[in-house]
This record gives sequence, C-alpha cells and structure tokens, in this order.
Amino acid sequence: MALQDAMGQKRAMFSLTGLRELHRTGDRSRLALLAIILLAAGSVLSLLFSVTTGASNASFLDVLAKVAGSDDALNARDRIIIFDIRMPRAILGFLVGGSLAVSGAIMQGLFRNPLADPGLVGVSSGASLGAVVIIVLASSFAAPLYTLLGIYALPIAAFCGGLASTWLLYRIATGHGQTSVATMLLAGIALGSLAGALTGLLIYMANDQQLRDLTFWGMGSLAGATWAKIAAAAPIILLSFAAIPFMARGLNAITLGEATAFHMGVPVQRLKNIAIVSVAAATGASVAVSGGIGFVGIVVPHVLRMSIGPDHRFLLPASALLGGSLLIFADVLARTIVAPAELPIGIITAAVGGPFFLWILLRHRARLAL
Repeated sequence: MALQDAMGQKRAMFSLTGLRELHRTGDRSRLALLAIILLAAGSVLSLLFSVTTGASNASFLDVLAKVAGSDDALNARDRIIIFDIRMPRAILGFLVGGSLAVSGAIMQGLFRNPLADPGLVGVSSGASLGAVVIIVLASSFAAPLYTLLGIYALPIAAFCGGLASTWLLYRIATGHGQTSVATMLLAGIALGSLAGALTGLLIYMANDQQLRDLTFWGMGSLAGATWAKIAAAAPIILLSFAAIPFMARGLNAITLGEATAFHMGVPVQRLKNIAIVSVAAATGASVAVSGGIGFVGIVVPHVLRMSIGPDHRFLLPASALLGGSLLIFADVLARTIVAPAELPIGIITAAVGGPFFLWILLRHRARLAL
C-alpha cells in the first residue's frame, strides 16, 4: 500500500508539473506553430530560389509559369537546367538537410544533451563506411548485393553502417538509465576513428576513378543529384520522418529521465529502438547520396530550441523544415561563391557549424561537467 501511495503521489506530482509547464509555455506553443507555418513557406521559397539561381537566364516567374503548364515560358536549354539539374539538386538538398537536422534533434532528446549529433559522435562515419564498402567493392565482393538491390544498395549499406554505430554508441554511453555526455563524445570519437580507419583501408584499395569520386564525395556535395538518387534516398528519409509523431511525446518525457518516463507510461525501450533506427536510416540515406555534411544536426535543433522551446512535437517538424532550407541556401552559396567552379558544401557547413559548436560547448560547459 505504501508503495502504491508513493507511486500515486509521483503521478500526481508529474501531472501537476506538466500542467504548470503547459501553462507556462502556452504562448511558446503558439509561437512554435507560427514558426512552423513560416518555415514551411520559407521552404517553398528556398526551393524556388535554388532552381532560379545560377547561369541560366530563367526567372522566378518563368519557372512558375512552366510549372503552371505554359510551354513557352522556358526554352529547351533552360528546361534542362531547371528540371534535370537544379530541381533534383534542390529537392535532394532539402531532404538531406531535413533528415540531418531531425536526426540531431532526436539524438539530443534521446541522450538528453545538446551536443549529440550524427556527425560528431561517429554515426555519419559508420554510414560512410557502409557506403564506401559498396562503392569500392561493387565489382567484386559486394557485386551480388549490388545486383540484388540496385539503386537501393548504397543507401541500405549506409543505413546498416549508421545503425551499427548508433547502437554501439548508445550501449557504450548509457548505463543504469543515465547517459554520460563525456563517454558519448569519447566513444563517438573512437567509433569515428575506427570507421575512418576501415574507410581509409578501402580507399587505399580503390582505383583512380573511385578514389577521385570518394575524395569529392567525402567533403559533401549535391553536385551529382539526379532523380534516380532521389528515388533511392527519399523513401528511406520519408519513412524516418513518418516516425516523428510516434516519438515526439516520448522524447518530451524521456528528457526527465528514463525511469521517470517509464512511470509516466512511456514504452521507453520501444521508443529507443524507433529513435535509433530512424536516426540510422535518415543519416545513412543522406550520407549515401551527399557524402559527409557536418554540423547541420547540431546547429538547427539548438537554434530552434532557443527560439520555440524544447517541445519535440514542434521541434522535430521545425527542424526538418529549417534544416532543409538552410542546406539549400548553403548549396546555392557553394555553387555560386567560386563560380564557375563549385565548393564542396561540407566545407561551408563546417565553417559555420564549427564556431557554433564551440559556442554551445562553452555555454554548457559547467552543466555538462566537461
């Protein structure tokens, strides 16, 4: 009886705390909804900006007229540039940016710290290893797998590599219901180094053409975007997005601790499984088609958390929209800043995200005991 009374008091306390928090953040929820609406409109504008920016003379209105059905709005050359080069690139950039940002937000909620990010803790390195295995060994050891899976071989291999890295990281960093941020970062460095060593071994085995492709791919780029790549990556990324409604409330509860979330009725282990698989799938598919693009997953969720609050019901969809839009703008900058050449997009995200990460680290240094 005493135990039941204690549990009842705990539930009442959680309910009271939740009501107080809801009352306190009511205005923030309305702000979050407004932000999501504005971000959705901004995403559409960013897509249109991307497909109308560059050497082609096609204007914003010309593209809209062509989409509306006008055959005279664009000449043959501009139609090829817009619909076969720029549009696949913009759509792929939006999917990749959104998936990396959502993955970062999920990891930060799951590990309960603001430093978690697929690129920083070895998940992207594991996904890269899986992709490089297919690229280098496609004509030998991995030939049957490549023949069986076709265009899906690369994202599936990257997904498997990312899943293994995420699972190992969680097992190493979590003990007794608590996740150590220091252990997570150190384990991520170790896993990333191990994956990097194996990737380096495979690159050593690559031929000249593969080596050239892997070097540029490793720095991150959307230059090779095609409708076929979108067809390969989009289903995996969109499936990970579909899991957002099933994770949001659970991630809100798990920020109070796994034991607390369990007593609030959250199926903690199932939530962790869904989160880990979603992060691995989104990161793996993104790395497979764009290479290594860092810091999107740590910058975007942190900016949104400061502006619209930590409620994952709003944070996750907002991260998808803002991450996609930011990567589109970064890609436009990458292909125009040194035109007619092209700068790898990973360089731009690292140049912006590196100082931002240091700021986060210094801001949270005392709380994280680092």
